[in-house]
Amino acid sequence: MTIHQNLIGGQWTGTETRPDINPSNTNDVVGEFSSATRQDAEQAIAAAKAAFPAWSRSGIMERHTLLRKTAQEIRARSDEIGYLLSREEGKTLAEGVGETLRAAQIFDFFAGEALRLNGEAVPSARPGIGVEVTREPVGVVGIITPWNFPVAIPAWKIAPALCYGNTVVFKPAELVPGCAWTLVDILHRAGLPEGVLNLVMGEGAVVGQAMVDSPDIDAITFTGSVGTGKRIAAACVERMCKVQLEMGGKNPLVILDDANLDTAVDVALNGSFFSTGQRCTASSRLIVTEGIHDRFVTALTERLRKVIVDDALKPDTQIGPVVDQNQLDQDVDYISIGKNEGANLAFGGDLLNRSTPGFYLQPALFTECRNDMRICQEEIFGPVASVIRVRDADEALAMANDIPFGLSAGVCTESLKMATHFKRNLEAGMVMVNLPTAGVDFHVPFGGRKASSYGPREQGSYASEFYTTVKTAYTV
Repeated sequence: MTIHQNLIGGQWTGTETRPDINPSNTNDVVGEFSSATRQDAEQAIAAAKAAFPAWSRSGIMERHTLLRKTAQEIRARSDEIGYLLSREEGKTLAEGVGETLRAAQIFDFFAGEALRLNGEAVPSARPGIGVEVTREPVGVVGIITPWNFPVAIPAWKIAPALCYGNTVVFKPAELVPGCAWTLVDILHRAGLPEGVLNLVMGEGAVVGQAMVDSPDIDAITFTGSVGTGKRIAAACVERMCKVQLEMGGKNPLVILDDANLDTAVDVALNGSFFSTGQRCTASSRLIVTEGIHDRFVTALTERLRKVIVDDALKPDTQIGPVVDQNQLDQDVDYISIGKNEGANLAFGGDLLNRSTPGFYLQPALFTECRNDMRICQEEIFGPVASVIRVRDADEALAMANDIPFGLSAGVCTESLKMATHFKRNLEAGMVMVNLPTAGVDFHVPFGGRKASSYGPREQGSYASEFYTTVKTAYTV
């Protein structure tokens, strides 16, 4: 089997490997991928530092052309890359292809942004002096990405980093090296100069720690757990390194009495359970007012009974497997916790057998939950949702905000007044009305509040806040 190596200083290198396993069929090895050492990571950082002076002064057409070429290849290979994504991560083929096309859109967007680099020319308060305010690249950017969006999240970090003239050291999640390797290979063949983009696949405790420790890393962008994010933030602040963190959520979806029942069920089913619930924007708390509660629970339960959970590569599958055994164990543990806390397991939660050995879990729906239960306060990151009954809209809003996280939130209502009220008062970085809490556009800012996010927003033109630094220059 071909060994997929790390890319360091423009050279493919690495001998020690680990297998990439298909969660829909654990007998299927997707490929063998190099596992980097600390020394590999340090060499990648050195290569990125050496490449920075030339790349940071490269022309905007060079960056534009490279990013556009990358977008075109991703789009042309969307079926192939989407198949790989579904095979190694476990989301359905439709989701895998959709995510791949989103990555192409992201690279397209930042190809355009490369041509829109601008600043300000303003008069000084002192006569005869001119002032220019410009943005310059930060330097060497360390990128650490999770397993649940193995193409889209690397794209929305790598594309702006390169667009604004930074060099990159990229460490993807260990569970999904195939998508990361493919994306880097496309960029490499598109003509990136040596050392501008470096891929170091391996353990977070080894590769990620080397990146966090290095004085030659100027900025780190991380998506992952709250615990790891806090440790990275503390280390970065200690040495004055710029940092951006996305760390998850426990997102509320409020269903008000006047909601369209079919819309509410569709929104809850998609937001809570699609992508196997493995989205930081998933609707894991369903806050439902009394007048619609029973009808909503009955309708959602009936829809769940019809959901097809199976091999991600089968065309009829609606929900694929959990990503690996560790995540499956965590999901099962939380289902037990919910039962022990007194919640009613209204549907699902069973392990499933399919024609191939995999990490299959029936979606779980809890009812009669209290907001102080662990299943309503802690991120499970699986196909598990909890229904909390409330009296009215005021209690629903208070309950929705009573959480340490603040990434995404939603409300289902037919009232423009209520929609406006919830948009204004939900304590979240993103608010959806009659739409799933999971699912955002590629050209607008992504991020949250409270324990969900730290630092500037990701995506869209707001990405420049993290990937550039402002310079003010005076001329007489």
